[in-house]
Amino acid sequence: MTTESQSDELAHARSGYDRWAPVYDRDGNPLQALEQPCVRALLGEVRGQRVLDMGCGTGRHALWLAGAGAKVTAVDFSQGMLDQARLKQGADAVTWLVHDLHKPLPFEDNTFDRVVSGLVLEHIRDIGFFFRQAGRVLNNGGVLVVSAMHPAMMLRGTQARFTDPQSGDIICPGSLPHQISDFLMAALSANLHIDHISEHKPDEALASRFPRAEKYIGWPMLVVMRFTA
Repeated sequence: MTTESQSDELAHARSGYDRWAPVYDRDGNPLQALEQPCVRALLGEVRGQRVLDMGCGTGRHALWLAGAGAKVTAVDFSQGMLDQARLKQGADAVTWLVHDLHKPLPFEDNTFDRVVSGLVLEHIRDIGFFFRQAGRVLNNGGVLVVSAMHPAMMLRGTQARFTDPQSGDIICPGSLPHQISDFLMAALSANLHIDHISEHKPDEALASRFPRAEKYIGWPMLVVMRFTA
């Protein structure tokens, strides 16, 4: 892929998320509901910890972390997403930055005790670079928790998408077909040590709350990983 086409692809993804931002939290996304308790459990006690949220979106992880006593920095490439995050209760406790995760993180080495990234990897071209950057900013013994849409979802023709409330168009910001082995090898190559990986599927209870999950009952929908630096 040429540099020009990569730039166009990224601009398309950013524009898509800017358009998604006003309705993102009202979209009834079952993947977020499935993911959230897993990520929180794996992060553990965060009070007093310096935490980076890579690809924070509208702040669902960052705001919980700040409320739990962490010192949180949150980055995302979508200004629209960050604008929505800043409107929420508790947003003043978080440092929000516009940043493209395809570029080096603007932080010194060994800055953070925890790094979290929720449902971002499908939008990252070079996941080796992503994991190297996450590992670089973690201190020795720091923890990285990453969630991703399960690659099996793409076998069902599913990727990140939403209905634009203004035009009614279905918008796909752009998803890449990485495999779980790609995630693990990229993290191991970045000298990160895995201590947890789990795959999750929706059940009838989740589908009763989030009807969009009904057709995926019993199908792998989410993968969650934890690494140490």
